[in-house]
Amino acid sequence: MQKIRNIAVIAHVDHGKTTLVDELLKQSGTFSEHQSVGERVMDSNDIERERGITILSKNTAIHYKDYKINIIDTPGHADFGGEVERVLKMVDGVLLLVDAQEGVMPQTKFVVKKALSFGLRPIVVVNKIDKPAGDPDRVVNEVFDLFAALDATDEQLDFPVVYAAAKNGYAKTKLEDENVNMQPLFEAILAHVPAPSGSVENPLQLQVFTLDYDNYVGKIGIARIFNGKVSKNQNVLMMKSDGTKVTGRISKLVGFMGLERLDIDEAECGDIVAIAGFDALDVGDSVVDPANPVPLDALHIEEPTLSVVFSVNDGPLAGTEGKSVTSNKIAERLNSEMKTNIAMRVENIGEGKFKVSGRGELQITILAENMRREGFEFCLGRPEVVVKEINGVKCEPFESLVIDCPDEFTGTVIEKLGKRKAEMTSMNPTGDGQTRIEFEIPARGLIGFRSQFLTDTKGEGIMNHSFLDFRPLIGNVEQRSNGALISMESGVALAYSLWNLQDRGVLFVDPQAKVYVGMIIGEHSRPNDLEVNPIKGKNLTNVRASGSDDAIKLVPPRKLNLERALEWIEEDELVEVTPVNIRVRKRYLDPNLRKRMAKSKGDL
Repeated sequence: MQKIRNIAVIAHVDHGKTTLVDELLKQSGTFSEHQSVGERVMDSNDIERERGITILSKNTAIHYKDYKINIIDTPGHADFGGEVERVLKMVDGVLLLVDAQEGVMPQTKFVVKKALSFGLRPIVVVNKIDKPAGDPDRVVNEVFDLFAALDATDEQLDFPVVYAAAKNGYAKTKLEDENVNMQPLFEAILAHVPAPSGSVENPLQLQVFTLDYDNYVGKIGIARIFNGKVSKNQNVLMMKSDGTKVTGRISKLVGFMGLERLDIDEAECGDIVAIAGFDALDVGDSVVDPANPVPLDALHIEEPTLSVVFSVNDGPLAGTEGKSVTSNKIAERLNSEMKTNIAMRVENIGEGKFKVSGRGELQITILAENMRREGFEFCLGRPEVVVKEINGVKCEPFESLVIDCPDEFTGTVIEKLGKRKAEMTSMNPTGDGQTRIEFEIPARGLIGFRSQFLTDTKGEGIMNHSFLDFRPLIGNVEQRSNGALISMESGVALAYSLWNLQDRGVLFVDPQAKVYVGMIIGEHSRPNDLEVNPIKGKNLTNVRASGSDDAIKLVPPRKLNLERALEWIEEDELVEVTPVNIRVRKRYLDPNLRKRMAKSKGDL
């Protein structure tokens, strides 16, 4: 029987999980000499590489001495918390990474709470100790306080600590030790992560925790074997969480080594493998021995808290920039996403509209970004929170929000958040001209706050949030305070007219951009909407006047990416997403129809 250790790497976003896994892969000798390996090899998706965040949890395996160590790299962003929770059920130990400067952050608290509740004993890795402002001793104390606050057992409180600078490729158990390599971390994993429980002699028990999809073999379940052994072409019984039983055969069995996936014939308890052969495979399903079926406890999957309506693009420029524009194509793509992404739901609400619910704006905008890169064209409505009824009371999701900002901006931030129904729970100066403020805020209050927050703190503020729970609905939350500049003509925007309009507010379009009636070309400096003409040219005459032929100087427009556009819009506006452009427009393009709709809404 092979010696196996299963660990997950958990941390707040940007504390260096993927870089650490890179170093473990390189220094364990998993890559052969001639293999060229890039940075952050585990972030395989284009968007992950561009943004420097992990979106999907991924697993790899390394050999160290005569042990096989299965490592799962988890996402750090709060929107993907459900993914982390499932992964923790599959491992016997966790590496908790904490930044030597930033210390304990909201997502650190979230993942630690889950890990402790599963009885895991974390190995604390204080990463980025090479940062000039790093203070590893303070961070270790913060982690201890956090564990104590979360009612950790005595054994969990006695956690081993490893200091590391993953980017530079070294780890050590004492700060004064020499910087050599990652060996102290490997040794800590072998010493402190328990061997998998279960026995090869017991009947088969295997549970799926992540899904993948292959056009040839269909759904693939990445699973951990808790008991017994499994072999290719073996007849098994799949037991779903609702009690349904499906008999089938394992058509494909895949093992992991480094970044490779290898076809194998057999695997035994404790290992993490990928299996295929069931169309109805879902996360949390147990695959067991038909002669002795003992299912495992079902996995808890986090519920969506935010929804966005995807609809067919019906604007004047529809179909000019994208390949896939029909509702059938959009429905097909959204349904294929649901095959592997279990934290999201899709619902067809008719008239070419689909309500997609997820854990947060980031999760939904990443799906939209992937779709536009694949040639899709569609419109997005304003994000709305999912309201559910608990004991007859309507409840909405609340978030825990942590803000780090320079001392001089704290008053403005607290005032703005107060209008959004946020409740301050603590405020601590961190000593270097910065203050950390913690709030509890309805998720509605966070929609559209980020861009305003960055403006208020001159780009120096950092905000992080994670889901708390559902609480009774609070009253109205303050919305965007500025109106929109709406085009009253269709055509091509001219520099001359934009130059005249820039005093009216902030523009979103460049000269020569295509515009149409009802398209929003900027943000008005006042609360009301204003219809403007961005295609009006200069009247040319034979007479030359001194001073009137000055050069046109345009302020660069504010470029909207998907997140900023989605946060900015109000209920009567849409974001038009195409492979080439992201535009903002009114839901009703005709100004007369718009006024009629606003009036009928006002009468209600």
